[in-house]
Amino acid sequence: MRKLLVLLALTILVAASKPRKITWVAIGDSITYLNDHQNETGNRVTKGYLSLIAEKFPQVSYINQGHNGWTSINIADKIESLQLVKADVYTVFLGTNDWWQGKSLGTITDYEQANGSGTVYGAFRVITDKLKELNKKAKIILITPMQRGDFVYINSFKNNAFGSYKSKKDQTLEQFANAVAEIGQKEKWPVVDLYHDSGVTLDNMVRFKRLKDPQTGSYKDYEYPDYVDIPFNPETDEYPYPPESIDMTYDGLHPSDKGYQVIAQMLITKWKGLK
Repeated sequence: MRKLLVLLALTILVAASKPRKITWVAIGDSITYLNDHQNETGNRVTKGYLSLIAEKFPQVSYINQGHNGWTSINIADKIESLQLVKADVYTVFLGTNDWWQGKSLGTITDYEQANGSGTVYGAFRVITDKLKELNKKAKIILITPMQRGDFVYINSFKNNAFGSYKSKKDQTLEQFANAVAEIGQKEKWPVVDLYHDSGVTLDNMVRFKRLKDPQTGSYKDYEYPDYVDIPFNPETDEYPYPPESIDMTYDGLHPSDKGYQVIAQMLITKWKGLK
């Protein structure tokens, strides 16, 4: 009997020492989506932030709900068709496409009064209400958009966009980041503030942007902010971000391996109970 009790105690002790399985649903845009679609990065990315965390913490199993090019408003409008599941942790990493597509930011009142998906604040309320419905005890972690340089899609040069150094439709990307932080503060949810705290800035998005010198027509490597006023012609110019230009991003917008490491580490520090 005594041996049986000792064996039972040891079994309980071993079971208790094993980390509890954690299901994580990561909601986001292309920065999340590309974690599992490295071929769409020209294979410039080997591991996104989801894989980095899941490898470091084997008890974590993630579901990638990243949607290429989507805004928070897209997510909110299609929230019932996304097949979201009950999870222990939800991360919401949205906002950069809302800014670029000129979506209305709205105000915290739109969030507080659940005014619907007509604004970004309202869309976040739709999203987070759904997450609470799925699991009222789940952890919800918000992630702000990063700063961004001039983006040129590696697979289609015509898909390009200027960086967050200027406003779009009289709204700055920083305002969208601040909105995410404000919602987190109101709800007392952790916020990973990539815009302000990551160290990913316009100066280190890329090492340079390779463009034709308007005076000579010869290619030249321009650092930020010198490249801002140099034109890029997607019809005739070479891709402006050769491999040696990669720094925190590989294309001016999407994180490189180095950038994803920063995101993963910041998320880990905000994810209480993970370690």
